[in-house]
Amino acid sequence: MLDNKNSSNYDNRNLSDVFKELQELQHSQNNGQFNTQKSSKAKKSFAFNSGTKNNTTYKTTDLKLSHIIAGCSILIVGMAIFFPKNTSFKESYAKEENIENVSEYELNRHRLNMQNIISENAGMDRVKEQVLEERDVEFEVTYNNNSSLPKGEEVVIQEGVLGKDNVTAVKTYENGSFIEEIILGKEKLLEPTPKIIDLGTSEFLAKHKVHIGDIMYLVNTASLKESTDDSSNDVAEIKQSLDIKLLELPNEDWCKVSFDNIEGYLKTSNLTSSYTTPSIIEKNRIQRILIKVNIDMELNKASGLTLNDYKKIFTGLPNDKNKIFQDNYAVFYNMEKKYNINGIFLASMAIHESGWGSSQIANDKKNLFGYGSYDSTPYESSFEFANYSEGIETVAKSLVKYYLNPSGTKIYDGETAAAWYYNGPTLSGVNTRYASDKDWHTKVFKYMEQLYNRL
Repeated sequence: MLDNKNSSNYDNRNLSDVFKELQELQHSQNNGQFNTQKSSKAKKSFAFNSGTKNNTTYKTTDLKLSHIIAGCSILIVGMAIFFPKNTSFKESYAKEENIENVSEYELNRHRLNMQNIISENAGMDRVKEQVLEERDVEFEVTYNNNSSLPKGEEVVIQEGVLGKDNVTAVKTYENGSFIEEIILGKEKLLEPTPKIIDLGTSEFLAKHKVHIGDIMYLVNTASLKESTDDSSNDVAEIKQSLDIKLLELPNEDWCKVSFDNIEGYLKTSNLTSSYTTPSIIEKNRIQRILIKVNIDMELNKASGLTLNDYKKIFTGLPNDKNKIFQDNYAVFYNMEKKYNINGIFLASMAIHESGWGSSQIANDKKNLFGYGSYDSTPYESSFEFANYSEGIETVAKSLVKYYLNPSGTKIYDGETAAAWYYNGPTLSGVNTRYASDKDWHTKVFKYMEQLYNRL
């Protein structure tokens, strides 16, 4: 035990005194270890010395433990209290003691840096604040299956609208950075409006890249039905390649369509699209022309055929031995455009009257129609033209002015129709005053059908 004097001195020591004592203590310990190793006999002698020496040794041993405890305590407390914030322990002690002596005690290379720990904790800035904010509330997205849309296609039926909440929260910030928040309460201001999307499920529509309301085409001639049943009544017959408008899709096997304003049902297997069958558009154009071909069709309207169509029709006709019609296909096309007369009718009339251009009047007078002829003197009374083109145009103008249009109709070159022989713009109407043969119109129509069918 230390006496009171020593205890008083212990309390009044500063850090310099402590380090000196620690240095001396280490030195004495080293000497003691050396002497112990040098001679076991000396060790025994030292242990059994006189009472005074034995007490001193014990006291010295006791003092070493006290020094260690006191030194560590003072060291820790002193570092925390007396060292400036930006001054390291080593620098502070070096002012009073030789730095070489101090370095002997800095054996722990990974010691705790108390200064840094204190500084870091002292500089930490944590702030909490309570806020009341108006915040958006996300809307839900709802999907509804729709069999009237192509599979996988999405259509927005209703746009979503964000809701609003008043939110009371406590926010925590550390060194100016947001860390967390705790929601204390919410007040609903506006309910969100969900977004509604129709999701297509029809594989038929997806395959043909079409929608309800689009145009589709028949791959085969089919009957338009009253209902989605093969045994239901027929409404109309629709020819191959004709177009229909898609109205509804009750299921993947049947669809409701409109054909020339006639509504009914067709099997989806009978339909195609311009995406699936690109050539169907041209076929449809031709088919639309062909369905208008009938014995009662109006002849004072253009056929709708192109110049290439005329070339296709008149090239390679087996009965056109002298190629008269093949060489003049463009003339018939131009008459249609110039005088608004069906060019196929005009050519069919020439074929019938001239026997495919083989008659004497046709060969001698370039008159394919026997124009001007009378039954009593057909050859003598017929007109003669410089070429076939001149004769074709003369007859076209005569038909437009006197046979095909009502009186007063504007026709060509500022003229109006005289309508002297007008009995309707049809084959039978022309037959009434043009030919004595009562069956003339049916014979001409057969040639018209033959030519049209070459499309």
